Amino acid sequence: MPDGEQQRDLGSRGTRDARDPQDAAGDVVDAQESDTARRRRRAQFLRELHEAKQLRDRVQPRRARAARMRQQMRMRTFRW
Repeated sequence: MPDGEQQRDLGSRGTRDARDPQDAAGDVVDAQESDTARRRRRAQFLRELHEAKQLRDRVQPRRARAARMRQQMRMRTFRW
């Protein structure tokens, strides 16, 4: 790498470092907002998934009963 490119890279890094505390504070706020948004989306997804499973169980009672029996068998044969 020629010396001119190294100096430009160092110069750009120096100006970016001066802004880092402000960017870091902004990143923390963004991370908290995105975390709460992610939790909200996850909760909504899980509610819809639970509702869909309940609907499937009502629509297909034989399959739901067989699934319950299989789950009970798995739990009976599970060793702690």
